[in-house]
Amino acid sequence: MLFQGKTISLSVDSDYISQMIFDAKDQPINKFDIETIEELRSCVNLLGARKDIKGLLIKSGKDSFIVGADIKQFHDLFAHEESEIEASVIDFNSIFAGIEDLPFPTVCLIDGIALGGGFELALSCDYRVITNGARLGLPEVKLGINPGFGGTVRLPRLIGGDNAVEWIATGKEYRPDAALEVGAIDAIVDSSELDNAGRHIINQANTGKLDYCARRIEKKSPVRLNDIERLMSFTTAKGLVAAQAGPHMPAPLTAVKSMEKSSTLDRTGAIQVEAKYFARLAKTDVSGNLIALFLNEQDLSKRAGKTAIDATPVNTVAVVGAGIMGGGIAYQSAIKGKQVVMKDIAQAGLDQGMAEAIKLLSTRVERGRLSASDMANTIANIQPRLDYVAFANANVAIEAVVENLAVKQKVLREAESNLPDGAVICSNTSTLSISNMAESLQHPENFCGMHFFNPVHKMPLVEVIRGEKTSDKTVATIVKLALDMGKKPIVVNDCVGFYVNRVLFPYLAGFNLLLRDGADFQQVDKIMEKFGWPMGPAYLIDVVGIDTAHHVSSIMAEAYPDRMAFNGESPISLLHGQNRLGQKNGLGFYQYEKDKKGRPVKKTDERVNAIIKPAVSGHQTLTDEDVIERLMVPMCLEVIRCLDDNIVSTAVDADMGLIMGIGFPLFRGGALRYMENMGLPQFIQMAEKYQKLGALYHIPASLQNMAKQGKSYFGNGGNV
Repeated sequence: MLFQGKTISLSVDSDYISQMIFDAKDQPINKFDIETIEELRSCVNLLGARKDIKGLLIKSGKDSFIVGADIKQFHDLFAHEESEIEASVIDFNSIFAGIEDLPFPTVCLIDGIALGGGFELALSCDYRVITNGARLGLPEVKLGINPGFGGTVRLPRLIGGDNAVEWIATGKEYRPDAALEVGAIDAIVDSSELDNAGRHIINQANTGKLDYCARRIEKKSPVRLNDIERLMSFTTAKGLVAAQAGPHMPAPLTAVKSMEKSSTLDRTGAIQVEAKYFARLAKTDVSGNLIALFLNEQDLSKRAGKTAIDATPVNTVAVVGAGIMGGGIAYQSAIKGKQVVMKDIAQAGLDQGMAEAIKLLSTRVERGRLSASDMANTIANIQPRLDYVAFANANVAIEAVVENLAVKQKVLREAESNLPDGAVICSNTSTLSISNMAESLQHPENFCGMHFFNPVHKMPLVEVIRGEKTSDKTVATIVKLALDMGKKPIVVNDCVGFYVNRVLFPYLAGFNLLLRDGADFQQVDKIMEKFGWPMGPAYLIDVVGIDTAHHVSSIMAEAYPDRMAFNGESPISLLHGQNRLGQKNGLGFYQYEKDKKGRPVKKTDERVNAIIKPAVSGHQTLTDEDVIERLMVPMCLEVIRCLDDNIVSTAVDADMGLIMGIGFPLFRGGALRYMENMGLPQFIQMAEKYQKLGALYHIPASLQNMAKQGKSYFGNGGNV
């Protein structure tokens, strides 16, 4: 054994082939933390000093190779000055360059995931052999940075500039066949043959049948493009990437600029360019926000996993109420291996629910993500019923009927009486009180909320709502079920609207006030989409359904009349009165026509301004800044109130709920990050401009105190 560290071991066998094995002690995965990087440095120095070694195999002792860098450690590094970050990145790169300069052939053997720094380590080797289960990629742009361990330098020289732009600027993971097609790898083998394949390549290189030295020269030299080719390639790429990434995500375009600038340089110069751009991006708010989200998601998953430890195993799920939502829940349960009983009072409802599940499964088959036989098996897992007979086998029942308290209580009583003792019941309500619903049950401790977001198969968030009498065991069981279904659960306490809708509707109340004061809804949509929302508030209401928005608005106005009630008829209620329901009937704030694939296409409808005119009482001149502030302030203040009321328990849950539930702009990091990036005193100063608009804009005392004390909602320094 030449070296034994906490992560890396280095040995030489009787054939003088060295093996470097990554196998982090007491960790389920390998990743590049500072200690691992220093161990790698020691190993490279040891190898460089040996004269008898004929080749190096780099591999993993775990199911995956290396998943990337330790984001928490590198996030801490980003607090340093830009010049310090740049110097550190160049220093780290010297280790990878050391591998590339070893006086013998090197082969990276990849089984499982090799992302970020893990794939960049592979790129520093002469050859790469992977298994059919491997996944490769450079996802750094998703964290607001470009690759920093030589990815923008080696990949273009290996697979060409155009392919490298696609790999790096999208941050996607690639399967073995795609990697082999562009030349990112040299072979695909079974896991059992990985070591033999690596040794065969080393022998071929040492006998001159493979010219590894020529490969090194190409990777260390400028990209083989003349000036015209370079201009055409990168100019086109920058235009495409800028259009796709948008103005708020600088990393993809910066990565392309880095590749362009370094394409005329040798390895040393190119690494310096990469490090400079990396350091520049690392100091942006966007990078800080995206990395914080990554860490938040890890924290959320870790806490959900701990909660789920005490869960009762769930094999069979009963869904009460079919239709689109029930069918979506049934699909999501069945595709993840659960047996499903879907119950409705009418055959038409069952037909609609099954049609929804079949449609979603068919889409997966068409996209090559599911085989026809797997689709058939999944459909067979869903049992449509007009009675409760099959409920005797269910561990959990999910109620998904109309949003009416009396109807839900009746259905919940029926479900409880037909379920086995100890089974958990939950309601997919979006607003109604869980504690009130529980009053109809014999065992309220076995009841909670399980709020899915529409469309169920796309939206990652599930709110698990704890009522006054809900037991910890019930919460644990539903959290585990949500995880089993591939969802991200957040546990919240009961109130009208719970967390996400309680925070969303002040935003929509602010929108109503904007229209009252003369704002043009189409212009508001454009401003908020430019701000970063996937759609503006008018378009969002159309997608949700004007009938749904009208119904929920009335519930929220009754619960929070000081903040969410509109004096007189609102624009939403006026449209609803004209039976304009949004996308579901093709008429809302906009009108909709189907494209060739049956998707709704938004078009202007000149009749809308006349319909909502009775709700308009002012004609203020509003700037883009006014629009943004008047919508964002109510949302952010309601987040603070939800923290004050313990509806959500942590700032992480608060921000992640908005990111995953309503598409809060990723690059802004969530409502609390948005406020803290601005500065809490500055946010308060902004909110104070709108106090005359009423309680919706009144600033909670807790926020005032937080700002005065200079504290962060995320703890010391604003980090998770």
